[in-house]
Amino acid sequence: MSMNRTNATDVTGSTGGTGGAAERLVVIGGDAAGMSAASQARRLRGPDELEIVAFERGHFTSYSACGIPYWVGGDVSGPDRLIARSPQEHRERGIDLRMRTEVTEIDVAGARVRSRDLESGAEAWTSYDKLVIATGARPVRPDLPGMDAPGVHGVQTLDDGQALLDTLAARRGRRAVVVGAGYIGVEMAEALINRGYEVTVVNRGAEPMATLDPDMGRLVRRAMSGLGITMVDGAAVTGIVTGADGVRAVATQDAEYPADVVVLGIGVRPETTLARAAGLPLGDHGGLLTDLAMRVRGHENIWAGGDCVEVLDLVSGSERHIALGTHANKHGQVIGSNVGGGYATFPGVVGTAVSKVCDLEIARTGLREKDARRAGLQFETVTIESTSRAGYYPNAALMTVKMLAERRTGRLLGVQIVGREGAAKRVDVAAVALTARMTVEQMTALDLGYAPPFSPVWDPVLVAARKAVTAVRRSTA
Repeated sequence: MSMNRTNATDVTGSTGGTGGAAERLVVIGGDAAGMSAASQARRLRGPDELEIVAFERGHFTSYSACGIPYWVGGDVSGPDRLIARSPQEHRERGIDLRMRTEVTEIDVAGARVRSRDLESGAEAWTSYDKLVIATGARPVRPDLPGMDAPGVHGVQTLDDGQALLDTLAARRGRRAVVVGAGYIGVEMAEALINRGYEVTVVNRGAEPMATLDPDMGRLVRRAMSGLGITMVDGAAVTGIVTGADGVRAVATQDAEYPADVVVLGIGVRPETTLARAAGLPLGDHGGLLTDLAMRVRGHENIWAGGDCVEVLDLVSGSERHIALGTHANKHGQVIGSNVGGGYATFPGVVGTAVSKVCDLEIARTGLREKDARRAGLQFETVTIESTSRAGYYPNAALMTVKMLAERRTGRLLGVQIVGREGAAKRVDVAAVALTARMTVEQMTALDLGYAPPFSPVWDPVLVAARKAVTAVRRSTA
């Protein structure tokens, strides 16, 4: 039901009210989820039916944050190449997009948001009939000495990427320390190597890529070391050593690592400060909780999507936080369809992700060993080595595939792949199998494409599935 806005404090110039006037949709966040939702809602409902106001605190909209390491590393020429749709293009489609404007408060009871123009400082209340929260995620920045010093950078937005490039251009030294060895840390380490920096990665874990099991992460470490990256594993950062001009080194309990620039690749957390203050429901990982329609639980006219929400893991059955643009765009489409009068759902994820270090491809989907244990599952693991093409075909590259299967049922639980060209996207076969709740035995019968330039007769994923079938049968014999 549309809310009567006649008495709302609103300086945006809208008349409001329910007497035939258009409903108002307010969107907080101008990137993937927010603008996908706004655009889809606009396709379904015209300006005479739905007024759309969107707030974005940065300088850019609808961009690929995943592309930032490749921009920093020089593979992508500039930020414009990462932008799918500019603010002006959104405005031409009937969306009142207000850039450099930060929402500072959500008043759920009053159905309004307070915003501040970051250039002028002017504040205003804007009322809504429907609200979309797409505030994204923020880089983890530990509360340690020196973390806010000049030269210490998180990398989450295009503004962050530009700030890092400005630092690289301004500083004469060529020593970089990356704190953390997750996706962003690994990708940024390669980007800085490509720019000619001496790179040290300080990682708290025993191996890089904690999204993999340690035995698979070990393969990534070897590749990074082969690029000339100094790997420091099992080391907790205690602070940043600073001087008059900013950062000087990264300190751990045992050593200091000289640095002219520091990049934080520790990971991200849902940016739910506004939601928390408004009393909206959050999960164990700090993300907003929604139903299948991406509506915030317990709130009929509030939706949320993107990196600020938690989603259902279809394999373990638990809620988890996964910050990926693929999910954010799907969330936006679902939200926009529902706001626009249609109906759509987002059923959940299986946790698929790919990355690379130089020519080493890294992929995973489903559960790691510790995830399966946490979920109370009994399982078997197998690991195989195979090639990307028929062994006799030129340039066949090695890959390692690890597979987890449930002990009693044989249900596929997870797959990890590390290898050269042609390795990473093979994980998509496993992602489909996980979504369909297939067993490893069912997987062995999959009719996958074959020709010597593309695959051995038995694709590496199917080789792993065959071995998993044997392991499951032995465990239940």
